[in-house]
Amino acid sequence: MTVHEQFAEDLALYALGALDETAVLEKHLEECASCRRELDQLRGDAALLALTTSGPKPPARAKSRLMEAIGKEPRAERAKPAVGRWGLSGWVTAGAMAILAAALFFANLRLSSKVQILSRQVAVEKLRSEEARRIADVLHAPDAASYEIMPVSLQSMPPGGKAIYSRERNGLVFVASNLNQLPPQKAYELWLIPVQGAPIPAGMFKPDAHGSAMVVNPPLPAGVEAKAFAITIEPEQGSTTPTPPIVMMSAGG
Repeated sequence: MTVHEQFAEDLALYALGALDETAVLEKHLEECASCRRELDQLRGDAALLALTTSGPKPPARAKSRLMEAIGKEPRAERAKPAVGRWGLSGWVTAGAMAILAAALFFANLRLSSKVQILSRQVAVEKLRSEEARRIADVLHAPDAASYEIMPVSLQSMPPGGKAIYSRERNGLVFVASNLNQLPPQKAYELWLIPVQGAPIPAGMFKPDAHGSAMVVNPPLPAGVEAKAFAITIEPEQGSTTPTPPIVMMSAGG
């Protein structure tokens, strides 16, 4: 068994943040460039696969849940006048009608609330489905090009990133790993370097606890031909032009 095979399973768990003992693997990663590249690939592939997986169809599920909610609501019984020996007096009839009206009112109120909750859930799932569709459009676009974004200065465990850009679809998906944490009120900013013209802001992001981050379909001008991508550290609100130094950049820039 080779050293790389020994750490293969640990790399997959480490990429998912599910490895309990990390000290031995992290020491190996500092010395092994091959395993570092494998870890970056695992993290990037896992993030893209999670986002491109579409969930169940929201309308059908919402309809089923709505019908179940309606079926569980208490049915209001039609008032049946009971004729006593001397008959019901007027005030008893009025009281019964008032109770029935109140029951119907609150049943309708509860049903309306459930309909509103289900409508919001349908809207959220529709947005998620639309986002997944747009990501898939970019990844499968005929002109989709991949850009490996690497740090400018060498480090023991360098951060890495990959940008997939489609000029035809006007879409961009970016994933990164091993990013350094930033000071308060600072964030990373991704830049699209066009073949002609000034750098274009392509999204702000901060890494999570594992140093991973993602930017999906930021607003970009249509029809821009990309030469490269770069990353700088900027104020949280972003900048209109890159602030030196450039900390990461793809080849060709």
